[in-house]
Amino acid sequence: MDSEEFRRYGHAVVDRVADYMKNVDTYPVLPQVEPGDIRRKLPPSAPSSGESMDAILADFESIIMPGVTHWNHPRFFAYFPANHSGPAILGEILSAGLGVNGMVWQSCPAATELEEVVMEWLGKLLDLPDAFRGVIQDTASTASLCALLCARERSTGFDVNARGPDAWSERGALRVYVSSEAHSSIEKGAKIAGFGAQNVVTVAVDDRFAMDPAALEKTIAVDRDKGLVPCCIVATVGTTSSTAIDPLRSIGAIARKEGLWLHVDAALAGSAAILPEMRHLLDGIDDAHSFVFNPHKWLFTNFDCSAFYCREPETLVRTLTIMPEYLKTAQDREVTNYRDWGIPLGRRFRSLKLWFVMRSFGVDGLRRRLRAHLALAHDFERWVDESDRFEVMAPVPVQTVCFRFNPFKGQGTETDEGRIEKLNERLLDEVNRSGRIFITHTRLGGRFCLRLSVGQIQTGARHVEEAWHALRTSPVVEAWKSAD
Repeated sequence: MDSEEFRRYGHAVVDRVADYMKNVDTYPVLPQVEPGDIRRKLPPSAPSSGESMDAILADFESIIMPGVTHWNHPRFFAYFPANHSGPAILGEILSAGLGVNGMVWQSCPAATELEEVVMEWLGKLLDLPDAFRGVIQDTASTASLCALLCARERSTGFDVNARGPDAWSERGALRVYVSSEAHSSIEKGAKIAGFGAQNVVTVAVDDRFAMDPAALEKTIAVDRDKGLVPCCIVATVGTTSSTAIDPLRSIGAIARKEGLWLHVDAALAGSAAILPEMRHLLDGIDDAHSFVFNPHKWLFTNFDCSAFYCREPETLVRTLTIMPEYLKTAQDREVTNYRDWGIPLGRRFRSLKLWFVMRSFGVDGLRRRLRAHLALAHDFERWVDESDRFEVMAPVPVQTVCFRFNPFKGQGTETDEGRIEKLNERLLDEVNRSGRIFITHTRLGGRFCLRLSVGQIQTGARHVEEAWHALRTSPVVEAWKSAD
């Protein structure tokens, strides 16, 4: 493909993306396909001769697009927001076009220094302590793994990196403390880091589904009495199921007293803390050793872009540094080499798209959109609460509402949990199969709940109203109205 052919098809692709962004609400949110439908349309082997770009783009339209779940649809209320935006896409195109690898300063000075600056900008927006220094990781899962590795090495005097697992088996098993609502990536990270799943200790939550500090303190004391070694606490600001907020100040005091590494996972909810009125979400962050949130979730920046901050960057660097001769440069003592701040050696130019977003939207524009999403979520919460058929199942500190259909609400009769669960499973299937909206479910306190997560960049009041209408008029709900 020469430059002129690239230009021609590049214009066509950008036009296609622009049309998609304009018309995304005309698609069914969830694709109307069955398992294997896409695969059956694809040949079993790669072509021996090159094919035309016209043919490739035609197959993209006829084969790929019908199987796409539209995460940036204004009626996508599932999982969590995963936003793109025009400025982020343009930054991503330039990053791909440059094709740089920002592993060390010398390999792309602009990639390193821009990343330093945009992470400082974000840190100021969140009012993080001055000691925190940031780096962009691919996901919060990777960032949390880095935090667990730092905690491990700090607890063992960096012996595990030098001598392997025997270095801590001499002291007793290292323990990691999480709430029962913590993200599954923490257990996965603990497995990868060698802690072992059985040493990820689940701490009870309160009636708001947040970690109970008293239970945490008691659990740590029991472990010490058994000769086990408390190592790390992972607190969550915005749990996956219900966006519950762990009490950082109380947990931080325990971490400080016990000498444990405190990592704060704020993957989704951290974005809200750029709002002055929501900064309380991070009250107590001063005691944390590390902190992560994802601009690729709710800050209108394309996946992947996860902001990881460390209060002891020297611990992070010492844990992850490898110094082969071929990576040494004359500037090493003067610059940041981000290859020492994460798992991979190679690094994409992720800061470019984040820079485009922050400059294009401006702080006021970002805050205005977050406030609108929060207001829409609380509108939906109010409608559910005022309904005689639906009920709210958890507090709504951010933008996710956990709720369920309960035809027995307010009747004073014993709740048939099994029957209600089956009704909500049917309701979930009905509304998702319609293609009009897409929501997901979770369990809270053992009870099946539906989740509506507001945060896509194009979502407005009418889209949330449509979601509420789709739920209230679904066949399973209408059947109960007829029975009355």
